[in-house]
Amino acid sequence: MNAKVVAAQRWEEIAAAPDEQIDLAEAALVIAAGEYGDLDIPAYIGKLDAMGAMLRRRLRQDISPSESIIALNRYVFEELGFSGNAADYYDPRNSFLNEVIDRRLGIPITLAVVYMEIGRRIGLPLHGVSFPGHFLVKCAVRDGAIVLDPYHKGASLGLDDLLDRLRAARNGLDPDSGMVRNMLASANNREILARMLRNLKGIYLQQQGLTKALAAVDRIIALDPRAAEEYRDRGRIYLDLECFRAALADFHRYLSLRPRAPDAEAIDVKIGELEQLAARLN
Repeated sequence: MNAKVVAAQRWEEIAAAPDEQIDLAEAALVIAAGEYGDLDIPAYIGKLDAMGAMLRRRLRQDISPSESIIALNRYVFEELGFSGNAADYYDPRNSFLNEVIDRRLGIPITLAVVYMEIGRRIGLPLHGVSFPGHFLVKCAVRDGAIVLDPYHKGASLGLDDLLDRLRAARNGLDPDSGMVRNMLASANNREILARMLRNLKGIYLQQQGLTKALAAVDRIIALDPRAAEEYRDRGRIYLDLECFRAALADFHRYLSLRPRAPDAEAIDVKIGELEQLAARLN
């Protein structure tokens, strides 16, 4: 069987599983297997295992979480050399976990996945945070949580840092500390994978890679069948691909989920046009 078909089937299994049973690293590599048909997923999981085992052997058994974070940062960013690819941020390779492991370059969310996966292998309770504009990681400690930025070498972020970032993401509108705290909720595996796929979708659409963007949206919808905006976006991709009936079905689904969406009237007009077109094609 074709390797990409196997990856597609495995994605359906992952999407149907309870969130707590999803292996984040495997799922991220299955996304990559859609691009790299001969990808050896167990080999890359083995690389993460080896990294975690190497660091774990160096740590004292009674090491504190704060000390473990310092050791993790030194190992991942100084010794292994992982860093943010600021020079070519929108290179699709930054979104594929195999490429990030091989090239040691990534974007916030893929570097966060590497960071969390190695951290978990040394016993750190790390969780992703879908902070606006920039994916972060947090670690539970006795008196709260430490918020970390793997894109900037695991830098610890205080409340003022987070307020500044949220202010920038909100075009200068002044947030308060309560708003920041609400945005530090842990992201589950589905949310992390969907954010990775949305990054890829955006890159492919910018590059006019419509079939690849379509595959990314299909995977998001498999993860979350009620993700209304994804049906709208998939409908637009189908429209560009001249798959008019598929576009019509997705626009109908979008309005059934979001009847009061800000663009509902424009989508309804598009539905009318497509229904007339479909009638002529019959």
